[in-house]
Amino acid sequence: MSLPERLSSLSQFSDVASKYLKSGLEGAANTVRSYKADLDCYSAWCEKQGVPLFPATPETIANYIGSLAEHYKLATIQRRLAMLSKLHKLQGYESPTGHLFVKTVLDGIKREKGLQQKLAPAYSLGEFRSQLYQLDEGKLGELRDKALLLLGFTGAFRRNELISLDIEDLHFDERGILVEVKRSKTDQMGQGLVKAIFYGADPALCPVLTLKRWISTLSHKHGPLFVRVRKGDQMTSDRLTDQYVRLLVKKYLGDRYTAHSLRASFVTVSRGNGAGT
Repeated sequence: MSLPERLSSLSQFSDVASKYLKSGLEGAANTVRSYKADLDCYSAWCEKQGVPLFPATPETIANYIGSLAEHYKLATIQRRLAMLSKLHKLQGYESPTGHLFVKTVLDGIKREKGLQQKLAPAYSLGEFRSQLYQLDEGKLGELRDKALLLLGFTGAFRRNELISLDIEDLHFDERGILVEVKRSKTDQMGQGLVKAIFYGADPALCPVLTLKRWISTLSHKHGPLFVRVRKGDQMTSDRLTDQYVRLLVKKYLGDRYTAHSLRASFVTVSRGNGAGT
């Protein structure tokens, strides 16, 4: 059963209340797809085991997360528990996720898998510069990739933050750019935040100048900042996906790196330059 179907089976609410109910259940915008996949996975497991989805017993939930432990990260298991807890409470059932059985199994999973999540590897500043120097700004796709990587690195952006940016979110002045981030993973209430990006000493690797060059090629003046470029330098107005950013990092920096390496590398370089000491 999909997330919208599960929501529609709840008590009746007004259109306005339903909108906020859905937002409250899902949390941050980039968890919507994850919650849908989580509920689909749980539904399939319950069907295979011959047990009801709701209300679930503590034994059912304990067995379910035990079956996940061999294949999923701790963070995924915890997210699925949070989703199941919310859905039970919204339907007037007591959440089974806080039961001692469930907590004990979860503690065992933590002990076996380790509390420390695998960190994204960071790359050196030299590696980063070397790859960017090789990009040909005469090709729209490579100019866009260069602008995205530079902004992602200098601003320690998450990939969802990058692809969500619109042209009007960038405010240029004599010092650089103020970038408005309307919503991010750490900004669950959507209050927004602003990041400052300054001019770089090397014009070829300056994030501000590179972004200006990229924006000058766009046919639209409002809307998505980073868009798809088809073969033959055919510009589109289609916003990039977070999956593309992940593949982009691997393409230019290597398979062992992830999109989060942009943030990890920023932190590493900042510490090397004395930040936070």
